[in-house]
Amino acid sequence: MIKNRIFILTLIVIGSYHSFAQPSKVLADKIIAVVGNKIILKSDIDNSIMDMQRQGMEVPSDARCLNLEQAMGIKALVLQAEKDSLPVTDDEVEADIDNQIRYFISQYGSKDELERVAGKSIYQLKEDFKEGFRDRKLAAAMRNKIIENIKITPKEVKVYYESIPKDSLPFYETEVEIGQIVVYPKASRDAEEYCIEQLKEYKSQIESGKKEFGTLASLYSEDPGSKDRGGMYEVNRNQKDLDPIWLSKAFTLKEGQISNPFKTKFGYHIIQLVSRAGDDAVVRHILKSPQVTQIEMKAGFGKLDSIRAKLIAQTIDFGTAVSKYSDDEASKFTAGMIQGKDGTFLTLDELDKELVMKMKDLKVGEYSQPIDYTDERGKKGVRVIFLKTKTEPHRENLKDDYNKVAQRAIDQKKETALEKWFLEKTNGYFIMIDDEYKNCSSLKRWVQVADAAKNK
Repeated sequence: MIKNRIFILTLIVIGSYHSFAQPSKVLADKIIAVVGNKIILKSDIDNSIMDMQRQGMEVPSDARCLNLEQAMGIKALVLQAEKDSLPVTDDEVEADIDNQIRYFISQYGSKDELERVAGKSIYQLKEDFKEGFRDRKLAAAMRNKIIENIKITPKEVKVYYESIPKDSLPFYETEVEIGQIVVYPKASRDAEEYCIEQLKEYKSQIESGKKEFGTLASLYSEDPGSKDRGGMYEVNRNQKDLDPIWLSKAFTLKEGQISNPFKTKFGYHIIQLVSRAGDDAVVRHILKSPQVTQIEMKAGFGKLDSIRAKLIAQTIDFGTAVSKYSDDEASKFTAGMIQGKDGTFLTLDELDKELVMKMKDLKVGEYSQPIDYTDERGKKGVRVIFLKTKTEPHRENLKDDYNKVAQRAIDQKKETALEKWFLEKTNGYFIMIDDEYKNCSSLKRWVQVADAAKNK
């Protein structure tokens, strides 16, 4: 049926992009497939392909077949999820839609540009998304139910590994697991007062009409995420990815009002509410971070020297030291380990140049001396690096790469379980596929079921 694609399909169910269509010149739509009582329209497939093109994705020659295959798989999962009464609430669906709208706005630069590209208002987009998002939520819940109890044993991993032709085993470059403890020295009160005075002056110039907020933000804000947009953000009151103090301040203001300087973990801000519609708002802000001097940096070096001594003496383990002393919030959730595209295992090209240089002097299990550090926001700090593991270039083997092999093995086991589920369930569904798609190789099993039902 969908051999070797079911697992991919269900990954798409969980993490796919969601389409929106521009006004179409197509005069008529039509039903091209039915699964149970669920229909799939030609426009659904057209819109998916349009969005792939719009996002710069490579569109395969059989994109229509693959998109229809995915859509039918989702409908089958939804049918069973509804039958099993799997819980998906309106609030969960609306939260997912809001997150997707915010993603689109960030990609297109503004709400107005998104509405222009989509040819619809935000409200219309949300309404259009409801059914698709609900289906994906239900499909993901059903997929998880099917595979939730699937485990794998070391013996199964070994059997899977030995089934792979030796010349097909992947080759790995050097990989490392590397962690860090970061300390951000606190700026002096004088430096903080200087930031506050600068922001007060900016506020005075804006309110007097001498300067525009956007102009000052572009010139002086230290927030790289909004500086090029004149400090502008489109936000929602319920966003979880924004500093709660900053977000709360935005929604205490009246339209056009500028806040007094206030402090967050990023530094000091002034913020202006440009416009608001319910829980959505457009704001501008200027961020100033107090400058850390060599005096404060020296104190940071001293603190990390002491922590490093405890690590070497083994009076504290690395994970505990991270939890207790590190100011890097992201790595607190990974026991200090830096994350890459494949988890904590990093290739050298995923590390910043400074890390690569310092790592050369470390052996596995060692800690670096405290070193200067500047994060992606330009904030100065001090860090100690821990080299947990390091592999040399090698062909995949169970000793060095067990976790990777085990992950592929359990993925395959889940894929087999999902394929079995589809083979069993689709025979019980009413299936219809438009003649135009019956030659799709990926839809072969669906076509067989449809033809069998027709001949009964």
